[in-house]
Amino acid sequence: MRKTKNTSLDTIVTDFILLGLSHPPNLRTLLFLVFCTIYVLTQLGNLLILLTVWAEPKLHARPMYLLLGVLSFLDMWLSSVIVPRLILNFTAASKAVPFGGCVAQLYFFHFLGSTQCFLYTLMAYDRYLAICQPLRYPVLMNGRLCSILVAGAWLAGSIHGSIQAALTFRLPYCGPNQVDYFFCDIPAVLRLACADTSVNELVTFVDIGVVAASCFMLILLSYANIIRAILKIRTADGRRRAFSTCGSHLTVVTVYYVPCIFIYLRAGSKSPLDGAVAVFYTVVTPLLNPLIYTLRNQDVKSALRRMTAGRGAVNEKK
Repeated sequence: MRKTKNTSLDTIVTDFILLGLSHPPNLRTLLFLVFCTIYVLTQLGNLLILLTVWAEPKLHARPMYLLLGVLSFLDMWLSSVIVPRLILNFTAASKAVPFGGCVAQLYFFHFLGSTQCFLYTLMAYDRYLAICQPLRYPVLMNGRLCSILVAGAWLAGSIHGSIQAALTFRLPYCGPNQVDYFFCDIPAVLRLACADTSVNELVTFVDIGVVAASCFMLILLSYANIIRAILKIRTADGRRRAFSTCGSHLTVVTVYYVPCIFIYLRAGSKSPLDGAVAVFYTVVTPLLNPLIYTLRNQDVKSALRRMTAGRGAVNEKK
């Protein structure tokens, strides 16, 4: 149980200072360029997938690609919530974030992050039905049901983000105001509270850690059944295509969930590794999604080629 700090409540924190990632001063310019590049590529890659799914009738009519489009939309916003502020830490700009800005960043990060967590689970379930129940798939996972499940994921994510933001900022913050992290997240902010945080740490463990771990276990269970079904496929080409489709999803899920569980199931941790680990699911995963799904998915690559050929034909007519 955390003890109350002996700090005067007369001093009320009006802003927080994000200390960012620890780095040698001589690497500041290089890191600035690296994260700028990552952010631009993340936005362009996910926007390309969104446009491809929207423009290609064969894609946006299938639940798998509807989920992929939603994932790209989430990645664009999740990256925008975290990376621009991270980039500013490598410049001479002020590192101060208004109290309300910190609340908003924490809310939107957990809203979008938890929605993505539920979406990965839906994508695994979709792949399970497509491979293990192919004849019943059009009935078990149609466009209407998929839309309802996605809406449910958004609603659950919004509720989760609201709960976490409300619980975190109901506590008094009376100084210091330096957040030893690169964005306003629950563990780093709670360390600055002038009150007992044991209830918050318990809720964080249950609401984030256990939910993330449960979703991860459901995904692994789905893929255990998928792998068993794939091994029954007689042709080597069929097995290869099935493994390729599922392998891309499982790769992204692992990069997202493992660091997330590492951080949120260790209540009260002050490890210097936490910031570096968090970069994986806040910065790297949104970049990997369009790369993996585009490079390893034949339907998306074919749609991209058709879009490019169509645009080239239009330019020739002009």
